[in-house]
Amino acid sequence: MNSPLISAWSDRIKHAAAEKRPLQLQGSGSKAFYGHPTAGEVFHLHENTGILSYEPSELVITVNGGTRLHDIEQALAEHHQYLPFEPPYFADTATIAGCVAAGLAGPRRAYAGAVQDFVLGVHLLDGRGDYLRFGGQVMKNVAGYDVSRLLCGSLGTLGVITQLSIKVLPIPAKQVTLRLDLAQDQALTLINQLSAQPLPISASAWHDHQLYIRLAGANNAITEGIKTIGGERLAPELADDFWKQLREQQHAFFQNAPSTHTLWRLSVPSTSPAFLQDLPQLIEWGGALRWLWSDLPASQLREETAKQGGTATAFRHPHDQQIFHPLPAPVLRLQKNLKQKFDPAGIFNPGRLYPGEL
Repeated sequence: MNSPLISAWSDRIKHAAAEKRPLQLQGSGSKAFYGHPTAGEVFHLHENTGILSYEPSELVITVNGGTRLHDIEQALAEHHQYLPFEPPYFADTATIAGCVAAGLAGPRRAYAGAVQDFVLGVHLLDGRGDYLRFGGQVMKNVAGYDVSRLLCGSLGTLGVITQLSIKVLPIPAKQVTLRLDLAQDQALTLINQLSAQPLPISASAWHDHQLYIRLAGANNAITEGIKTIGGERLAPELADDFWKQLREQQHAFFQNAPSTHTLWRLSVPSTSPAFLQDLPQLIEWGGALRWLWSDLPASQLREETAKQGGTATAFRHPHDQQIFHPLPAPVLRLQKNLKQKFDPAGIFNPGRLYPGEL
């Protein structure tokens, strides 16, 4: 740990831990809406920027945590590479550490993998102010607990992410988006059938009786995919705009809803049938991710989701309610033990995940 900035951060954390003074970790603030509000002195992390190493032939980029996603993707694009999990920004200032801490992925997630599948190594400051290193820059450089992936979705409750090594991939040679007119149950049946076939599907979405399927890969594979799926082929610029709007929640579905409703994010098995059909829905990830607007009680909506073997998160919420799906007692106990190990004084984003507990 040679950086004066990181040394100063370490001292600040040590003093806060000694005084049991909460710290509200914040990068650019683009994901501040996600999770419960947390108390404490704001700890700005956006100054820690810069690409530390990038060798395109190795398909790995190492960056400081405050580096903007835009700058990373621009550097990758110059070598015809990209972040395969297609992270949402929600603001141009979004940082890579914030992306990993939130654990959110875009339309490609069901077909390429989640954020944690591409995090190879991480450096962080824990709640004692100690500088820790986990993982590395290759896929097989992990022994014991894979802490690098554990941090994905932790929302800053375990430590300050200072550095990351991320696996990247070449941009597909070609992309095509097809649109089909189908009812919800028909769309779910079709996309699950297609996902079981060797087709180069890289994204899918259904809304308002229209199913969108994106193919990405070699020309021959896409040609076969078009023959198999059929439907209307979208113009490239319209297709790109559609998937970007979906990723950034700028699509009309996300924008046009009563202010009293909650945007729910339901994670269910992709083969789950259509349910809660009287509520406005948008479905992604081959049926595994279902967005809906509702003013139903959280307990009722979560009960319906649990019947499908899934969980429900109040993603954007106007009401004071439990945002994340309640954890089973053994899982909550494990989470609390991890919090105790990484942040014994409980100073990092207290209550961001579960008020009073994590």
